[in-house]
Amino acid sequence: FVPTFKLVSELLVAKAKLELPRLLERLHKFDVICCDDIGYVQHSAEEMEVLFTFLAERYQQNKTLALTSNIVFSEWDRIFKNPMTAMAAVDRLVHRSVILEFIRDKSYREEMAELQQI
Repeated sequence: FVPTFKLVSELLVAKAKLELPRLLERLHKFDVICCDDIGYVQHSAEEMEVLFTFLAERYQQNKTLALTSNIVFSEWDRIFKNPMTAMAAVDRLVHRSVILEFIRDKSYREEMAELQQI
């Protein structure tokens, strides 16, 4: 489990040190990686490039990836800054996937806060 912003930072540092392939290889050893809140924090194009590289590599290795996001796929060009990259990322994510969509009037955290006040 890793917040997406933290994973992106690690990928970017590895790329700058010319160690991105080594980090990707280390990450491939995990059976499942859960990236929390993709799209929650705005990232630069370079940061999204390394995230796309990670997603594409994970897809090619046929490894499990769980993502959480409050942004629907049709708006992922906001995340990746480029409609073509967004489409390619979504294409890799939805192929061989199970998509769970939770529609709520209130956030989970808001409901828990209200219950604690009772």
